[in-house]
Amino acid sequence: MKKRALISVSDKTGLLELAKTLVEHNVEILSTGGTAAYLRLHHLPIRDVAEYTQFPEIMEGRVKTLHPKIHGGILARLPEDNAVMQQWGIEAIDYVIVNLYPFKETISKENCTVDDAIENIDIGGPTLIRAAAKNKDRVAVWVDPKDYPLLINALNNTVSLSAHDHWRLAGKAFAHTAHYDLLIADYFSQKNKPENSLPERLHLNLELKNTLRYGENSHQQAALYLNPENTRDHTLAMSPLLQGKAVSYNNLADGDAAWACLLALGADKKACVIVKHANPCGVAKAETLLEAYQKAYACDPISAFGGIIAFNDTLDAALAEVIIQQQFVEVILAPHFDAAALSLLQKKPNIRCLQLALREDRPEYEFKAISGGYLVQTIDTPLWLNDNMTVVTTLSPTTQQWQDLKFAWCVAKYVKSNAIVYASSEQSLGIGAGQMSRIDSARIASIKAKEAQFSLQGAVMASDAFFPFSDSLESAHAAGISAIIQPGGSLRDADIIACANALKLSMVLTGIRHFKH
Repeated sequence: MKKRALISVSDKTGLLELAKTLVEHNVEILSTGGTAAYLRLHHLPIRDVAEYTQFPEIMEGRVKTLHPKIHGGILARLPEDNAVMQQWGIEAIDYVIVNLYPFKETISKENCTVDDAIENIDIGGPTLIRAAAKNKDRVAVWVDPKDYPLLINALNNTVSLSAHDHWRLAGKAFAHTAHYDLLIADYFSQKNKPENSLPERLHLNLELKNTLRYGENSHQQAALYLNPENTRDHTLAMSPLLQGKAVSYNNLADGDAAWACLLALGADKKACVIVKHANPCGVAKAETLLEAYQKAYACDPISAFGGIIAFNDTLDAALAEVIIQQQFVEVILAPHFDAAALSLLQKKPNIRCLQLALREDRPEYEFKAISGGYLVQTIDTPLWLNDNMTVVTTLSPTTQQWQDLKFAWCVAKYVKSNAIVYASSEQSLGIGAGQMSRIDSARIASIKAKEAQFSLQGAVMASDAFFPFSDSLESAHAAGISAIIQPGGSLRDADIIACANALKLSMVLTGIRHFKH
């Protein structure tokens, strides 16, 4: 019995080789519109769908393949449906090669109008794909040019596709149409979503990039998935590994924390962020990258061991040499690595070097799995809003203190709550993270500063949330802190302000907190 293929594709990658192979093996090709014109241009014999159905393309091509002779040919069960096929002149279709109108590419264009988007919603294509996938036992369906070699090899070797092949292709086909429908659903939802509201339905439409050795612990499975709508090469998920062994789950999680903090510091100076277990353990800005690294490292050399280091400028050989001699590091992130630095680092195959662009590209939402569901929130974007900064004490911060308060507030945003950061001259001196009480975080930050042999005399303090009691202020004052930045909002704010005045501290309220659990 003569085989028959229906081909209607937007993406013509690999199509010519496939079509030539079909023709060589006496497979009849049914096609429409631009696909038929493309194949005829290459002198391949094509049978128009309109000729076969005896029904023309209408409505400027909106209706082409939506016809019983097409869908009957795909959905037919043989031999059960032979009689009805003979009655209506329906011929069996064995292969369906279809991919869809470029909806994603269309809506990604800056000048895309709603009419443009709607005209690029494919109707016939998904119907063909789903029909073929439903009848997977007899019909094989292709939605991805990467799978064309499977059919080419089968035809050239005169073998049939296996049941496994049919199942896999059908599963991929349903995933393809599901993804396409989610794109359209999300587009319509965003167009109709009230401002500053969360959507009624959220779709996690992710594609596997690669599996990871394990998760946070060796008994946990893990993988990296990509949002196919955001595969920009400057993101961490897409950053090239310039050298070193494959990155792990923890490397990526800590790397993301380091890079987010680094970008928030701005580009006015060289900057370095060292992260351990998702918390910054050393952060600094300076005139040179080497100085920034040394200042960041000095904050907590013990915690820096095995950490993640992020830089906002090119890593050179001199700096690479200092890092190698000074500490063990898991991952180094930077916008550039010079050739000499990479040559040097290649002698340490356990050090991974990831190259990222200095561009913010955070997701719109954050997710946390709980029993039976997910918590979803918009990302914590506000950082430094001048209009919100209110000096509430008799003493106002000096120019230098304002600079350090801004720096410390930036770092505190990326420290797990309860977060306390002591800083001076745009250098972290002590960081207290993840404690159940704020006073314990303040004490730990002081201990860290003392261990690093830093004086806190005249330094500043940032707290990610309000002070419920005055004990943290008293502890900070005893350590030498002179200025404080915190959100405010406590029922005891008046008492806290009075305490600050009594201790001759300057204090700024931001009106915004930065809890990070």
